[in-house]
Amino acid sequence: MIAIEVRDGGLLSSVQAGPRTGLAHLGISAGGALDRFSWRVGNLLLGNAADAAGIEFTLRGPRLHFPAGARIALTGAEVDATADGETVPGWRAVSLPAGCTLDIGACRRGARGMLAIAGGLDVPAVLGSASTDLRSGFGGWNGRAIRTGDCLQAHGPAPETTCFDATGAWVDPRPDLDFDAAAVAHLLPGRDRLATPDPWRRPFRVAATSNRQGLRLQGLALAAADAGERLSAPVLEGTVQLPPDGQPIILLADAQTIGGYPCIGHVARADLPRLAQLRPGDELSFVPVDAAGAEALACRQRQSLARIGLAVEQARRMALRNRP
Repeated sequence: MIAIEVRDGGLLSSVQAGPRTGLAHLGISAGGALDRFSWRVGNLLLGNAADAAGIEFTLRGPRLHFPAGARIALTGAEVDATADGETVPGWRAVSLPAGCTLDIGACRRGARGMLAIAGGLDVPAVLGSASTDLRSGFGGWNGRAIRTGDCLQAHGPAPETTCFDATGAWVDPRPDLDFDAAAVAHLLPGRDRLATPDPWRRPFRVAATSNRQGLRLQGLALAAADAGERLSAPVLEGTVQLPPDGQPIILLADAQTIGGYPCIGHVARADLPRLAQLRPGDELSFVPVDAAGAEALACRQRQSLARIGLAVEQARRMALRNRP
């Protein structure tokens, strides 16, 4: 086991992995890493199991001490990260020597980063997932965000090197995660129609009240064609709800399982990692899409992950062949 001492928990850092599926009828949110693309790439870079748990951090990351060292990968948001003064690059495997302290600072672009650790974090699976349900207080690390004084463990192994090593193969996350491109959400039609003419002609801005439960937007106030009351109905991650103020909410991983607001659309699943990276004040545009278009986007993202996995494996084999 590899010990990880938390010297500073950051703004909001929690153990996250895959979602809890098949439990919505019990009122249990899916949860899990908001940016699942970055989470999966981090595990691919380290050769971890596909569902290995890592640390998701928001806006500013934690400071962690590794008494025995570790192999790590930082993905997701662009961050200022150092290890004993050495700059830690993102989107590649990095070896930290014994006694090293990793300091993950502010996110320069994007809202959430993922820290993968070789072997994955050693936390029990609760209801099928190692993810932390922060709203209900279970799973992950004691059902809460990590904080100063905590001591986590990862399955290892410890790195073979005795010095900082950031020479692993680099992965380009584009186009699946491209901070230079405007944020776009491809929107499938919902069960409720809008009365607002041409509702998507202007972009929306992300509100400061957004969180893991939902991305709250500000912009042109929308109105449902049927303003009457509704029975609560099932909702999913990506569902776009319209509350009485007319400002849409895109539900994220920690969202409730039923809702009574009008459902005006559903964001294509392939867009959710990019939405997880939006910060307060960022712009988001909606583009209508049909089911075939949404599936094409999902297929492209699966192909990206498959190509990354093949490239990482090829680089690993070449490194083994060139080892003296």
